[in-house]
Amino acid sequence: MLFMVRANKRKHDALRDIEVDIDINKNAEGSALIKFGNTHVICTASVENNVPVWMRGSSEGWVTAEYGMLPRSTNERMRREAARGKQSGRTLEIQRLIGRSLRQCVDLKYLKDKMITVDCDVIQADGGTRTASITGGCIALFLALKNHLNEHRAIKQHIAAVSIGILNDQPILDLDYDEDSTAETDLNLVMNENLEVIEIQGTAEKNPFTIEQLDQMISIGSNAINQLIKIQKECIN
Repeated sequence: MLFMVRANKRKHDALRDIEVDIDINKNAEGSALIKFGNTHVICTASVENNVPVWMRGSSEGWVTAEYGMLPRSTNERMRREAARGKQSGRTLEIQRLIGRSLRQCVDLKYLKDKMITVDCDVIQADGGTRTASITGGCIALFLALKNHLNEHRAIKQHIAAVSIGILNDQPILDLDYDEDSTAETDLNLVMNENLEVIEIQGTAEKNPFTIEQLDQMISIGSNAINQLIKIQKECIN
């Protein structure tokens, strides 16, 4: 099969350049700036001696997430959601995805009576903000557990996420904005370090995709997640 030429001559199954800087916020118990190419997200993990009302007395802790895009993370200035008085449906859906995914990282019984909130703030967006948030959020969360709580037992497994799509009938990995906006299929994959699936979000924008194409997307996505988890472990260790 002949594959299309992508920006920077990136191969169809290649990630963008990945960079991670840890401990970038002195106030947060765990923090990381993660870059998937031109998508940059600041992830901070905050520990509170409190849990949601419905969890009190459960002998467990909780992990949740919040997500937002800064006004000039995009080509034109976005209005702050606070100025509109409510979060968009997209924002709510993404932060729920991040929270669900990050709870797969930890054993909540070792967080008794504590809640960790992972804030994912997009400072520059070029596609894949939710997958970058999950991957960077895991790093910030684990740094908080190791360095602040000193509770290694709470760390259950690394997780990471990546976007995959179909463009011109070809599967491609880690879409930037231009690719994402024209892709025939858009899929987000979240997996753990054993390459077990945590979540798949996939939509055919134009034409349906086949089982064979789905298998191809999961295959190149799982290889990429292996690479991302290796980067996570290097950052944390």
